[in-house]
Amino acid sequence: MRIDIITVLPELLKSPFEASILKRAIDAKLVEVHFHNLRDYTTDNYKSVDDYQFGGGAGMVMMIEPIDKCITALKEQRGYDEIIYMTPDGERLSQSIANQISLKKNIIILCGHYKGVDQRVRDTFITREISIGDYVLSGGELGAAVLCDAIIRLIPGVLGNETSALTDSFQDNLLAPPIYTRPREYKGMKVPEVLFSGNFPKIEKWREEQAFQRTKERRPDLIKDNEQQN
Repeated sequence: MRIDIITVLPELLKSPFEASILKRAIDAKLVEVHFHNLRDYTTDNYKSVDDYQFGGGAGMVMMIEPIDKCITALKEQRGYDEIIYMTPDGERLSQSIANQISLKKNIIILCGHYKGVDQRVRDTFITREISIGDYVLSGGELGAAVLCDAIIRLIPGVLGNETSALTDSFQDNLLAPPIYTRPREYKGMKVPEVLFSGNFPKIEKWREEQAFQRTKERRPDLIKDNEQQN
């Protein structure tokens, strides 16, 4: 997979990709991540990427011209499966969306800034708009990093155990069950005996029951979604 990120603050984005799982995935050539500074596609001496909005109102708007030039230059080199715009009014990121995007070959992520982008950018270039939650950030960079982490960890070979991502919360619209490790008992707190039974069907049944119960208590909306789908 190749991910091209368009941003006015590439320095803000780079650090998550220089450590942990994301760095290992890049080093192993399982994914390519490239940062494109939108100011490199401007024509004036001030490298302006924003201007006042027509009709008046507070807040600056990212102009269409530098975005057009950047996306056009990238598309001249390869085809893209998705051109994603990070925006608070996009569809909320979910595990299902992360699963879908992780199967793509080439994607562009456009990070919004200021008041947002000229609507013509959204109408002309964007194929998908994604939000990481119902709140507003200073820019789309942190949201783009969250999206990248969510999809890169799903690429085969990135995680040490191929089944690990399949048992994460939300993969089956349920939260993950409780998990334990050594020691078996700590300050009187014991690990459930079923996990030492060696009876793996019984253990899996226990985990399923615990996942359902945890979801019912913490995220009942997910239970309702499952019922509606069925």
